[in-house]
Amino acid sequence: MSHLLVWFVLFSMPYVLSYGQEQEINRIIAHFWIPLIFYAIVFYLNYFVLIDRFLFVKETSLFIIINVVVIIIFLLLKEYIESTLFQDFIGKAPKDNDGNGPPFKMFIYVQMLSYMAPLLFSIAIKTTKRWVKTEAERKEAANFQLKSELQHLHYQLQPHFFFNSLNNIYSLVDVSPEQAKTSIHSLSKLMRYMLYETNMELVPLSKEIDFMEKYIELMKLRVSDKTEVSYHFPSEESGIQIAPLLFISLIENAFKHGVSATKESKIEINMTCNHKTVVFSIENDNFPKKTSDKSGSGIGLQNLEKRLALLYPNKYNFETTVTDNRFLVTLKIETT
Repeated sequence: MSHLLVWFVLFSMPYVLSYGQEQEINRIIAHFWIPLIFYAIVFYLNYFVLIDRFLFVKETSLFIIINVVVIIIFLLLKEYIESTLFQDFIGKAPKDNDGNGPPFKMFIYVQMLSYMAPLLFSIAIKTTKRWVKTEAERKEAANFQLKSELQHLHYQLQPHFFFNSLNNIYSLVDVSPEQAKTSIHSLSKLMRYMLYETNMELVPLSKEIDFMEKYIELMKLRVSDKTEVSYHFPSEESGIQIAPLLFISLIENAFKHGVSATKESKIEINMTCNHKTVVFSIENDNFPKKTSDKSGSGIGLQNLEKRLALLYPNKYNFETTVTDNRFLVTLKIETT
């Protein structure tokens, strides 16, 4: 449609430019419409055939030769049509350097240049369309790669979470069988959420909070009275949508490295929401595990940082500090 509009405007130009003047249809045909038809042929011949067939496959020399031949043919054909059909309206052809007209070589040179406009215009449009298509394909490929990597990280997190939870429950089997049963029941609810409700890109923050609260209560079953666990989450519905399972690795890490079997310890978990910004923090005592301790593979925090970089580029801040043997983690996410 846009092509038809452009050519309609070009073919109407003689009438627009000579409005109110006496017009000769044969002169308009000879001087405007015939060259425009040849320009259109040059444009579409390159647009649909030559650019794809030769220019884009690096056969530039052949592309130039074909266009030069086509332009020369059209120049000769134009001269023939004008000399046989419109000689009375256009006068004699330009003469060489004898004072009766512009030099013939100059005339041919100008005519050749006039054909460069549709040729270059077709190259510009075709190149732009190709670039737009390539850019769209690149973005689609990047988006597919992003989704694949996120899916891989998501699936990697599930068994990591499951195995850690099983290790915790295993430690309860001999000490407190009833608590072990309760833990297994709680774990089944948590796994149901992980398997069936976290496959979407975003979930309501309220569901994540409910998941974390259940997990914290599950973890509290295995710690002794020497460990104090407190947490505070927003109680009101914020309407915030967030990527699932971003905070669970931090909570796991706090229970793994912030609890001692013989010493008193304290874990404090807090979350605040300000408009569309979520701030999550955990502070716990620092009891680093020995290298021989295989209770966790250490992929949790690595997984989290990779997911944050993919999901919230330049929209998150992740900090960890150790002060007075207290480990503090702060994660700030702009969800807009």
